[in-house]
Order: sequence, then C-alpha cells, then structure tokens
Amino acid sequence: MTKHSKRYEDAVRRFDPVELHPPLEAIDLVKSLASAKFDETVDAAFRLGIDPRKADQAVRGTVSLPHGTGKSVRVAVFAEGDSSREASEAGADVVGSGDLAEQVQAGNLDFDVVIATPDMMGTVGKLGKILGPRGLMPNPKSGTVTFDVGQAVKDFKAGKLEYRNDRHGNVHVHIGKVNFEANALLENYSAVIEELTRVRPASAKGRYIQSVTLSSTMGPGVKIDPTRAKPEKA
Repeated sequence: MTKHSKRYEDAVRRFDPVELHPPLEAIDLVKSLASAKFDETVDAAFRLGIDPRKADQAVRGTVSLPHGTGKSVRVAVFAEGDSSREASEAGADVVGSGDLAEQVQAGNLDFDVVIATPDMMGTVGKLGKILGPRGLMPNPKSGTVTFDVGQAVKDFKAGKLEYRNDRHGNVHVHIGKVNFEANALLENYSAVIEELTRVRPASAKGRYIQSVTLSSTMGPGVKIDPTRAKPEKA
C-alpha cells in the first residue's frame, strides 16, 4: 500500500476525490491543493475508449500548447551540414551525427526531444533500443523526422508536445505549471482536448473520452466530468 505524505493526505481531505468537476473548476482545485515548495507541474490524464492492442486505434501525435509547458525543453538533433547549422541557430542543445550516436550509446541522454533529418535515420535506427523505451525515438508522425529542423526545434522549445497512448489506452500530457494563471492552464487543456478529439480513431466505439483527471506533481487527482470535458466557449 502506497504511503502518502502528510501534505498529500491533508490535500485529499480538503475536497471530494470522487466528485466530477467542470474543467476550470478542476484547474482551480488543483492549484489550491498544490502545496509543495517548488512550482509543480500540472498533468492531465485521459482514459480513452480505444483498444490499444489494435494498430488502427493507436492515438499519437503532437500538440502545441498556446502558453507553453513552463519547462525548459532540451532538444537533441541528428543532422549534418546545413541542417546541422540550422538546428544550432534555432537553439538546439545538442547537434551531431555519428558523434551524437556515440554519446547516446554511452548513456548521455540529457535531453527531452530528439529530432532527426530523414537521411540520418539509418544512424538513429541503430539506437532504437535506447531511445525507444524512453519515448525519444524520432518519428515522422510527431514531426521529429524532418528536413525543416530549425522550425521543429523552435516548435518544441515553444511548447509543442508529443503524446501517445499507453498500453492501457491512457494519454498523459503536461499542461503547464501551478503558477500559471487558471485561464492559461484552461487554454492549454483545451488545446489538448481539441487535438485528442481531432485524432479520434474511426474504429473507436462508444464514449471516446471516458475519464479525465488533473493533478499537480505532489497533489491528488481531481476528476473532470467526461461529459463536460471540453470547455464551453464564452
């Protein structure tokens, strides 16, 4: 049985963990329940009505958060020549080819996103067993395999996130920090909802968004009413 901190248990006692809330109300609750001494990340967990065992029901892609994530994102780029210079000028933290592959093989993985030009995928492909389990393997669907590396670097630095369902059909996305204004978190959350709705698999049956839970890094989960998961427009 997991033992929680006194701060966590105090937070749980301050609200009904079973109650379903509209999105903005849930965000306000998450902000009020966060009590760590650092700026906690706000996470949104979506349980989707998909069968993750079926390839045609996989949910994967990227979403750009209008207010960013509040986190400094480290980007590594596999590129050579002009593409290498373009990536560096755009703000990539690590740029290389064979030398970068050697760093990865040596266990140097101090980055959050890996981008590669298509001609480098032969080199990157050999790193699949290292990058894959960490969710770092470049993929055309996520915009991380591209010749336009400069724009890709800028996008991910500005708050573009990659998402994918896990083996249970859940999608987890960071939507910002506790110190964000509630409306900024709401707009980031709305961008994720719109993106997940856009990529709903045609073969998914029944209710698609089955549950939504918001939480801060150290705080309890606050449930959003799935029938009201999409914020109403003013």
